[in-house]
Amino acid sequence: MVRHLEATIETFPIAGTFTISRGSKTEAEVITCTIGENGISGRGECVPYRRYGETLDGVLADIRSVSDAIRDGLTREELQARMKPGAARNAVDCALWDLEAKRSGRPVADAIGATSLKPFVTAFTLSLAEPEAMAAEARRNAQRPLLKIKLGTDDDEARLRAVREAAPDCRLIVDANEGWTEDNLARHMAVAAETNVSLIEQPLPAGKDAALAGIRRLVSICADESVHATKDLASLRDRYDAVNIKLDKTGGLTEALAMKAEAQRLGFAVMIGCMVGSSLAMAPAVLLAQDADYADLDGPLLLARDRPGGLHYEGSLVHPPAPGLWG
Repeated sequence: MVRHLEATIETFPIAGTFTISRGSKTEAEVITCTIGENGISGRGECVPYRRYGETLDGVLADIRSVSDAIRDGLTREELQARMKPGAARNAVDCALWDLEAKRSGRPVADAIGATSLKPFVTAFTLSLAEPEAMAAEARRNAQRPLLKIKLGTDDDEARLRAVREAAPDCRLIVDANEGWTEDNLARHMAVAAETNVSLIEQPLPAGKDAALAGIRRLVSICADESVHATKDLASLRDRYDAVNIKLDKTGGLTEALAMKAEAQRLGFAVMIGCMVGSSLAMAPAVLLAQDADYADLDGPLLLARDRPGGLHYEGSLVHPPAPGLWG
């Protein structure tokens, strides 16, 4: 067995501008990892995230640093100890899963026990903007059953009320991306409850979220930036009701499966989320999300151009990946 690893940077244009409380971008920069063996290859995609100190060059170097170990037969289990959680390990881990599936003829879905794959509803994300612009975007997408609203300013009440008026029948998720404070938390949460929001993601900064344990949570609160891997879960039980599992945080599907099982055991609701990437990044998460409480896997819907052979979406309904894409 002789394997080889390749890693390349790819860019996908975003349809318009994607804006959250920390800034805006017009393209998704991803890294694709390919592991080949005897004419067969597996692929994985990751999205380096500056919020966690990751850069394209740094993640690319981290992936390439295990080239020799991959050549010598590094397993997924060994990879967990060899690389830290994060985008680089995600790309390698998912490439190994894909390679194993193609080499054995056994789909990843069978290997992880997801044997009854079906389409499911994903959230569709509305970027942070002025209330009128967010309302207009909500009105254009009011036929979708689940909208995720990017907020995170000192005064989000007008935005939330505008979106709710424009899309009265949609379920709503609010994602503050750490942008609220202890001073405005109660006010924003009251408005979220009044407008029938189903879930609030990461209202306070990670590491400064202890206040969530001491308040009456009018709407369920979901940890995102505060939770990365299985070891983080137990300490969050007093302040969060749900957790957002992203492969770029956990460092791949292997750890994400363990984290999901433990989160469910501890009584958390589970969201399977994503960064803005192509269908290759979403494909493993689609398998993971089969029995999740929430799915936020709309990355390709936000792009102006996806990969050839990408995931099939019918509105907000995402279908399982075809074998040619991944797994």
